[in-house]
Amino acid sequence: MQRLREDVDAAARSDAKVLIVGETGVGKEIVARMIHETGRRRTRNFVTINCAGLPDSLLESELFGHVRGSFTGAYRDKPGLAAMAHNGTLFLDELGETSLRMQALLLRFVENGEIQRVGSDRIDGRVDVRIIAATNRNLAKRIGEGEFREDLYYRLNVIRLAIPPLRERGDDVTMLLRHYLSESATTHQVDLPRLTPTAEKILTSHRWPGNVRELKNVVERLVIRHSGRDIVPDDLPAEILDAVTFAHDTSPQTPTQAATETKSRAEVLWDSMVVGGESFWTVVYPAFIDRELTKTDLRQIVKAGLQRTQGNYRKLVELFRMAPGDYKRFLAFLYQHDCHLPFHGFREPRANDQSAPQPRAE
Repeated sequence: MQRLREDVDAAARSDAKVLIVGETGVGKEIVARMIHETGRRRTRNFVTINCAGLPDSLLESELFGHVRGSFTGAYRDKPGLAAMAHNGTLFLDELGETSLRMQALLLRFVENGEIQRVGSDRIDGRVDVRIIAATNRNLAKRIGEGEFREDLYYRLNVIRLAIPPLRERGDDVTMLLRHYLSESATTHQVDLPRLTPTAEKILTSHRWPGNVRELKNVVERLVIRHSGRDIVPDDLPAEILDAVTFAHDTSPQTPTQAATETKSRAEVLWDSMVVGGESFWTVVYPAFIDRELTKTDLRQIVKAGLQRTQGNYRKLVELFRMAPGDYKRFLAFLYQHDCHLPFHGFREPRANDQSAPQPRAE
């Protein structure tokens, strides 16, 4: 992060084009704004356009403008965002999502700043803008697949800034948790809640697939619901606890290992079901049948689920997004492949507890 700050300072001292890469939610727009606000164009407009949020026709119109009558609903001439960014900065967010046709239009604009509005038969002028682009895609890979123009890539990749994901940023998680707790409490005018050590440990060990954006949203939710009191593990969102439940079934890791290793196949499939809402039959079953998933992986997934449901196989069917009528089919599948686990070891000792199902081979 210190190197990134130095690179931001260096980028701000020039007008060179910048390409910012990193996972979704790491703060690419924040970095782009930092470059603009510390550069010589800071008194001019910083204009953002999300290239993934619009189809080609609307994206072209939003960026370059259009003339009256050029399409249905074009009742007047309209300048584009590129013209609004004149002498300032134009931030092209999610550049990797653009089509080849749009990339060709962007290439011409990047090279000479020429603007031709939609429906116009001539060049309508030139603008002087500093271009910063961002993407969460691997553009080199997309070039190899024929989905991104190599010439546009090299035009934009003058200064390249790579923002690491939050899981690789060590103590930044603790710092950001405290910052957003204070900020959210001030914004919503509530008393500042306090993280218990256990809850803080769970949050700092979470992988944060949504990065800073996810962390900020989770903290804001906690502040609104638990203002002025201690936040304990049970107060944490379900998606955080689900991830912790699965992590308890993995081999012990050092913080460095946990930060650097990628998710296993089993973890990815767990997320697809528990977080993404997909069914066991559409994600785990075909992977197991195709031998992409081993028996050990399947048992790991089942064990993590039983930990979450305290040994209740009927609740496990619900957790894995299966219909209630799939209960017997699911158990038969597990017995057939020697992946059924006894539920007793996952139960909390309670007197006269009759809630657990009594699974048997069908």
